[in-house]
Amino acid sequence: MTGRWNTSVAELLAARVGDHRSGLAWAGHDGDVRRVSWDEHVRRSAARAAWLDARLPAAGRSPRHVGVLMENVPEFSFLLGAAAIGGFTLVGLNPTRGAAEVARDARHTDCALIITESRFLALVRGCGIPVVNTDCRHPEPEVGKKTDPMTAADFDKAPDLPFMLIMTSGTTAAPKAVICSQGKLATQGSTLARQRGLTEADVLYCAMPLFHSNAVIAAWIPAVAAGATLALRRRFSASGFLPDVRRFGATYANYVGKPLAYILATPEQPDDADSTLCQVFGNEAAPADVERFAKRFGCTVTDGFGSTEGGISFHRRPSTPPGALGTPVGDVRIVDPDTGAQCGVGQVGELVNFAGAGAFEGYYRHQEADAAKLRDGRFWSGDLAYRDEHGDYYFAGRSGDWIRVGGENFAAGPIARAVEEWQGAVAATAYGVPDAASGDQVMVALEPSGRGRDSETGAAPAESESFDPQAFAAYWDSRFDLPELWRPRYVRIVTSMPRTATNKIVVRDLVAETWLTSDPVYIRDGKSAAYRPMTDADRAALAREFAKHGRTPPASS
Repeated sequence: MTGRWNTSVAELLAARVGDHRSGLAWAGHDGDVRRVSWDEHVRRSAARAAWLDARLPAAGRSPRHVGVLMENVPEFSFLLGAAAIGGFTLVGLNPTRGAAEVARDARHTDCALIITESRFLALVRGCGIPVVNTDCRHPEPEVGKKTDPMTAADFDKAPDLPFMLIMTSGTTAAPKAVICSQGKLATQGSTLARQRGLTEADVLYCAMPLFHSNAVIAAWIPAVAAGATLALRRRFSASGFLPDVRRFGATYANYVGKPLAYILATPEQPDDADSTLCQVFGNEAAPADVERFAKRFGCTVTDGFGSTEGGISFHRRPSTPPGALGTPVGDVRIVDPDTGAQCGVGQVGELVNFAGAGAFEGYYRHQEADAAKLRDGRFWSGDLAYRDEHGDYYFAGRSGDWIRVGGENFAAGPIARAVEEWQGAVAATAYGVPDAASGDQVMVALEPSGRGRDSETGAAPAESESFDPQAFAAYWDSRFDLPELWRPRYVRIVTSMPRTATNKIVVRDLVAETWLTSDPVYIRDGKSAAYRPMTDADRAALAREFAKHGRTPPASS
């Protein structure tokens, strides 16, 4: 893919040498803001690159992959710079996964070394890969930083050189490692910085995990490209968001998934809009949350579309309707995944790039997944969407999110959005669970709004009294625009959604548990609008109904 990209992450860092303005900021243990300049950041990264070069396999012999297992601490930022300068590949390991899963991810991606912090040592102890704990030993020479003059040769790295292996979210299937070159991420991040008008005067607040593409493309690289300050928070906190904005003087923030909903669920204050925050950029927020957040905090919120693979992109215009992705860039169509026929207006299908792979550079050691993405010279995204008569596209979920009721297939995404538009919900997801006779029934998991929210996530309590089944039924009856088949048969009330570290809901866990859960579940009888608590007697009756039709009922785990 030589010549595909015209810049690299190393080249962007080269422009920061000699830049003594604030580059990286974070809160110390005492709450005070610590800072280093961009020049200092680059030199610390170069020192780590030298340290790693002496410990990794020789170039060309085996993959020079470094696993990084830590939260958003300054060390992670320095290691990103080290990977770019040293020509290594940084593998983002997710600390919210279990020890067996982290070890699997590290081995699958051929990590030669894992760098972590004390709190995550137990996840990689005994994994068979050398581990460095940065709380005890910093991966840089004793001098603490590179002091020799840096030359152009230090940053002469090919744009096509793999920079990161980023794991997919794994919300509907096991995570895959997406290959992301220096050129791909540098181009996407610097383009975003230009589009958002970011300059050295901006402060980019990043609480999304740096092992994920959203934080790298929408925060870390834009900060490097613009010479802005990157303000790191160790991990997302709904209650800590506005205090952090004021502490750092943040002008910009990024998100992915549900953070806006969780921040909005914190108690509203009359001075919420009194801050330096100007704009927020991310993807997968509910349209109503985008509007409410912008109004409450006095900023512009742009919700875009993006996947780690990067095979499809969209352009938003000033006239793009709320909730729409915009118009696609290039020859992107919505097609029936079974027939390949192009879908008409309002019909849900899979987003396919007919022009080819786009920015997709493949999965690491996963030829079957590559082949599934690239068929007939086209990029099959696995994302569902529909378009309106004006050519604007709307996201409708993932390809694994189809629900089949009464012989009709429909996407789960619009159902989840409809539930989230109810004022009694802070987050929701929809999915199909088996019907006793055939096909599926619609089930939703709902995280209710209310008081007593967790200080870190903003999650609501799961007491059954926090959900009003009559109000929910009345709301659904008022939505004449929603097909009858979409009406949920089951409603599960959760304390907080099972989520990835990027705040995406892990739907597969909910699907597996069906109604066999200790969480409160409400059921609708027949076509009645009423919802009532589901009982053990109901579950036993359902098991008998499955047996009557010769189907195996769901089993409790």
